[in-house]
Amino acid sequence: MATIERTENPTWLSNAYLVVGENRRGVLIDGNDELGPLLERIERDAIEITHVLVTHPHGDHVAGLTEARERLGNPPLVAHPECAAELPDEVAVTLGDGDKLDAGGLEIEAIHTPGHAAGHLAFLVDGGDVFTADVLFKGTVGGTMAPGGSGFADLKASVMRLMELPPETRVHPGHREPTTIGAEWESNPFVRVWRGLEETGAEEVSVWERPATLKLWAPDYDGGNKAWIVFADDGLEAIVGGSQVVRP
Repeated sequence: MATIERTENPTWLSNAYLVVGENRRGVLIDGNDELGPLLERIERDAIEITHVLVTHPHGDHVAGLTEARERLGNPPLVAHPECAAELPDEVAVTLGDGDKLDAGGLEIEAIHTPGHAAGHLAFLVDGGDVFTADVLFKGTVGGTMAPGGSGFADLKASVMRLMELPPETRVHPGHREPTTIGAEWESNPFVRVWRGLEETGAEEVSVWERPATLKLWAPDYDGGNKAWIVFADDGLEAIVGGSQVVRP
């Protein structure tokens, strides 16, 4: 089984990961400007990094990757084609939905999970660990109004597709602590509503001075809240940070 090490940026709470197989070959997944401990582990244990994987192009998930790759001898960058177009460094390998990559003995399957970003990928490693970035977190889901987001319907479909993985699959999100597919299937408030186990709300609120209906108010990974809302003026559904919602 692969060894997984994580660093978390203290401001953004975003994660970067080192995934290493039994042969001391592995990959980096995402950048968070806190890659130092991972690079030190790589150098100390003489780990060969075969690829650097990028889930999506937002700044809190790519910070420091250019410098890290230079320090490691510029291993090839891997991303979805739509993500690759937004990265400053050249992407050597583009992966679409269902594509697989042999990374020094690790089998990595790309799962296209749009919603938070159009070119967003989750990476399933050796069938047992999935790196979900900003689509699925412990107890919550990603927002849909970030730059490059492809919308609520995509986000919901991506989350529910991940729910089809075996319940024991370990989930390594883009922010904060790990979880499992089984735990999120049972207790994630968004998943429970989308499964038809809970009802949605109908509280009238405003978001960015636009009237909206609050369908779900749930805890978020940062100690705040995440909200599923529907704008009254055009019927657009969205998932936004709770700080954007003005409640009566």
